[in-house]
Amino acid sequence: MTDESTPSAGNGSRLDPAEQRAAVRDRYARIASESSSCCGDTDSCADAPTDRSSELGYSDADREAVAAGADMGLGCGNPTAIAGLEDGDTVLDLGSGAGFDCFLAAREVGPTGRVIGVDMTPEMVERARENVDANDATTVEFRLGEIEHLPVADESVDVILSNCVINLSADKSQVFREAFRVLRPGGRLAVSDVVLSADLPADRRADPASVAACIGGAAPVPALAELLSDAGFVGVAIEPKADSESFIREWDDEHDPSDYVVAATIKAEKPRGTAAAQ
Repeated sequence: MTDESTPSAGNGSRLDPAEQRAAVRDRYARIASESSSCCGDTDSCADAPTDRSSELGYSDADREAVAAGADMGLGCGNPTAIAGLEDGDTVLDLGSGAGFDCFLAAREVGPTGRVIGVDMTPEMVERARENVDANDATTVEFRLGEIEHLPVADESVDVILSNCVINLSADKSQVFREAFRVLRPGGRLAVSDVVLSADLPADRRADPASVAACIGGAAPVPALAELLSDAGFVGVAIEPKADSESFIREWDDEHDPSDYVVAATIKAEKPRGTAAAQ
């Protein structure tokens, strides 16, 4: 089992976990309040969210289906496109932000389905709840909580989504254990995130701004695969996306993050007949 105390493991950062949570919470509280966009720390983050969402893989139909205010241009992919959602599914979004992926998922699962968004930033949760009425999304709810300690019952979810959020966690192994706990047997994980493609300089790993900007906390593919397997998942598939360089490069005005991180799709399943992890 990988030791998360090292940067090569799921931790990906040498920051104190409390300092890391504070840096992430502060950054996304500011984004929610100022309506700026994107994971990175650059002036270009103020670009129109719809333009950035097109780069991330959302279609015109996706963007037009959700009322303005939910699509903030955050993320590094489109997890709803890889999730294979079906009518009646219960969906959980880890780090749901203003709710864009949740509202798209609600359209896929229909009136008999349910979508739960969890975010640790009160300002984001407040904004997402305001967007529920704007989208007439009666099957969507948002809860304040940390993805390492989900406010969700055991074995109550069919599909877990997440969009460029797990890299922000100081304890990825706990995130995956919680995901395993809340999934029903046969449930699945469909995640868009960033992974390390090269060794990240130590000063970037220890920089709160770099970690909060989806760079300093990224982990390499083998470490993530091991953490998912250790949590009990099977069918683990992590596929980096080389074409993500075009938007990752815009995340920092002073450095090129695409030298070190690349977007990826992450899929895994909870075996059928498996009880929740304790």
